[in-house]
Amino acid sequence: MTRKTRPISWIRPALKEFQTFPEEARSICLAALTIAAEGGKAEIALPFKGDAFRVVYAVQLAEEIWVVHAFQKKSTQGIKTPKREIDLVKDRLKGLKEMSR
Repeated sequence: MTRKTRPISWIRPALKEFQTFPEEARSICLAALTIAAEGGKAEIALPFKGDAFRVVYAVQLAEEIWVVHAFQKKSTQGIKTPKREIDLVKDRLKGLKEMSR
């Protein structure tokens, strides 16, 4: 059985943010996105945990995987993701859902 690879689309600000990441961080994130596009889950893909560079994507919107945010976590609150980052993700997801109707 052949697995269908889903296309990966980027919200423009997320791509711009992602392009500021160091090359190694971009490579790791792109590898994880490729695994997601193929229907899997990368071992390094953790929901808001772990590394300092984060890429947030949505897989429940149509056939595409949408990258909605990319950021370097500089939280002074330990491992907790800053509220402003979570709010930005929610706003961008809301805009995507409205656009896909």
